Amino acid sequence: MANRSRRGRATPRGPRRRGGRPPRKDRNKAPSRETTAAVAEATEQEQSAGPPREIEIPEAITVRDLAEKMGRSPIDVIKVLMNFGVMAAINQTIDFDTAVIVGEEMGIEVKPIQPERPEPAEEEAEPAGPKTLWQKVLETERPEDLEPRPPVVTVLGHVDHGKTTLLDAIRHTNVVEGEAGGITQHIGAYQVELDGRKITFLDTPGHEAFTAMRARGAQVTDLVVLVVAADDGVMPQTREALDHARAAGVPIVVALTKIDKPNANVDRVKQQLADLGLVPEDWGGETIVVPVCAITGEGVQELLENILVVTELEGLKANPNRPAMGTVIESGLDRTRGPMATLLVQNGTLHVGDNLVIGEVWGRVRAMFDEHGKSVKEAPPATPVQVIGLSGVPPAGEIFEVVSDERTARTIANERAEERRQRERQPTAKAVSLEDIFEQVQAGEVKELNLILKVDVQGSLEPIVNSLEQLNERHEDVQLRILHQGLGNISESDVMLAVASKAIVIGFNVGVDAAAHRMAESEGVQIRLYDVIYHLVEDIDKALRGLLEPEYHEIVIGHAEVRQVFHIPRRGKVAGCYVTDGIAARNALVRVRRNGTVIHEGRVASLKRFQEDVSEVRQDFECGIALEGFEDFEVGDILEFCRTEQVAQEAS
Repeated sequence: MANRSRRGRATPRGPRRRGGRPPRKDRNKAPSRETTAAVAEATEQEQSAGPPREIEIPEAITVRDLAEKMGRSPIDVIKVLMNFGVMAAINQTIDFDTAVIVGEEMGIEVKPIQPERPEPAEEEAEPAGPKTLWQKVLETERPEDLEPRPPVVTVLGHVDHGKTTLLDAIRHTNVVEGEAGGITQHIGAYQVELDGRKITFLDTPGHEAFTAMRARGAQVTDLVVLVVAADDGVMPQTREALDHARAAGVPIVVALTKIDKPNANVDRVKQQLADLGLVPEDWGGETIVVPVCAITGEGVQELLENILVVTELEGLKANPNRPAMGTVIESGLDRTRGPMATLLVQNGTLHVGDNLVIGEVWGRVRAMFDEHGKSVKEAPPATPVQVIGLSGVPPAGEIFEVVSDERTARTIANERAEERRQRERQPTAKAVSLEDIFEQVQAGEVKELNLILKVDVQGSLEPIVNSLEQLNERHEDVQLRILHQGLGNISESDVMLAVASKAIVIGFNVGVDAAAHRMAESEGVQIRLYDVIYHLVEDIDKALRGLLEPEYHEIVIGHAEVRQVFHIPRRGKVAGCYVTDGIAARNALVRVRRNGTVIHEGRVASLKRFQEDVSEVRQDFECGIALEGFEDFEVGDILEFCRTEQVAQEAS
């Protein structure tokens, strides 16, 4: 042991400190003058360089990365944050404004990262609609790191047109011999293989789920297969599914099912498709229409081949050599395994043992399974897998990403939960409204106005659509785009499409379903109802010209009864009140009613509960109220509190 220890000391890996003793083989050799001068010059440059005067960072950055960019110790950054009351760990993420404050304390100017390309060039190259997660991923990768990936396909269509049967035919066509029973475990997504090339299918329940994922910013589909039955033809849900697919901006291939039916009429269905703008290739158009019989398997192979042809033109790629990220396809709670989720890997490769953060859920991948229930060790891009080991059940459409360790995953999830709670305390802002569309156009924020139109009868639909299309000729700065038009009340599906596409919902002589009304309020979607076509078209025309002014109405938010009148020196009279219903708010308009007659109308000068100023007092509580320009209170007076709100749900 002594010899081994002596041998280890005789061959050190390098000098222990600058200017220290060199290794044994150079110990008897003095350094040259050139070497000494070079070392001195490097030391002087290092000491004179110091921390940078300015740095560029993204909107959010970890404490460790910020310290590295500033050339300071993470401890120094943490101390500055603590001085301002921010308790942050070394791996915790802070926002840009907080980083600016840290920089000011350290004498370093912090700037946002400037885009490499000018914005106009980006807008020209950018497709219509928001960028998908695939597109955002590709922007951050080097071209030499990208490799081809399988396409991701979603099947949409009308009920009972053969979607499930077609999916079963595709799956059973690709079942490996020896697997009795075929697919042994339903995970909401699966892969098939054709001539050595894979295709990933998403087994979503319908276009509502398809759009719900888009509304979460998780558009994962590269292509939509629109299923149309040859005997029924185009149905209302077919049109709705088509509108949802077009709003997503993805290629569409039509699968013409049930061609074996005696009453099948392929030419009639092709004519209906042409009327919807899907002109078949054999009619001189660009839409691929494949006749399919799912029961016999006829046309299934041709459909898969056409899917590969269409998606090959898109140049689908991803980087498999990095930590994984992607989207939750579906999730649930298993009695024996706990929370489970089907994940679609969109970039990188997911491995067993990876630490995940999915929104407010975190965990470690304890096991992964494919659609056959087989355990797998890794999942490359465009591969769906079912994972276990999560802290909870994440919602479908949520984005997942792999992080370095479990502690980081838990910290990020907790921060997101806190951010959500803070957002819930704040009023929801409308993404797009008809009143402010002109300002958004002038600012260059939008170039088109997306509309969802629902009317009572077919006879009303055509004149409204024609009138709206004529507005495009008058306004060059912004174009009207009717994403979906249909009959009947405004449904939850209409509002979901509006959320995903930043659209306004227009109704003519129709109502709003209760569920749709609740979703519109929570998501900030504007619904406008009309009963006169002229008013509908005129309002949209005014909005595009910047002449549409918001309408307001007044609502009563509460009442309070004067129980006693107090005289306060240098303040005047104050009414001691009891709130009988609703709330008494400091920023509200107040009407003083005496014996049913309004004797004064004005604003609240002060609102107090005991000795503290408060913003509002709720029902069954007492308070003191002083009004601007009025002191003639009498016991028994009723104070009526009103608030003016913008009309967002109705117009006529």
